[in-house]
Amino acid sequence: MTDLLNDEPEGATPLTPEEREGLIPAQVTLRRELNELEQQNILEASLWVIRRSRDPVSESFARNLHRRMFSNVWRWAGNNRATNKNIGCDWWEIDLQLRGAFDDTRTWIAFSSYPSDEIAVRFHHRLVAIHPFANGNGRWSRLMADTLARRLGQPAFSWGNSSLLDDDATRRAYIDALRVADRHDIGPLLTFARS
Repeated sequence: MTDLLNDEPEGATPLTPEEREGLIPAQVTLRRELNELEQQNILEASLWVIRRSRDPVSESFARNLHRRMFSNVWRWAGNNRATNKNIGCDWWEIDLQLRGAFDDTRTWIAFSSYPSDEIAVRFHHRLVAIHPFANGNGRWSRLMADTLARRLGQPAFSWGNSSLLDDDATRRAYIDALRVADRHDIGPLLTFARS
């Protein structure tokens, strides 16, 4: 497990030793092995989402999606993190913050407060900022935004058109766009989402 402990990609949320103990496949020792297993699980969850017409702006959908994305890899998939991280709200505020994000997003949709793409990207940004899970928040929140975009009649986003796990420049551009959005300028993140 040494590689898993020390080879975190830039901007990744570090896992605590207790969270690492939640790893299901015992044979995983390298970060690339973990990435491959998670990606297989995420592809299965993506197919599940595409086959169903569900409202992604709900806590039950959000938790179920995270569980489907990571349940073959992490025992805690779909459950709130129980520790504070380098990003996100305090762990004890997660449920309240998620409710607020869902309520706000439903209001943006009901009143057409923003164009559809912007609603989905703002939703993504709020979910990333909350960071409800121990791992996988970026990938989960991007799939949540893609699901919402499709529900609003738009295509899924391209998110830089490459793997954010494998392409350092694209990952850097994504993180930079998130940081600008943290300062209330959603423009670069919206541009990145469709790039």
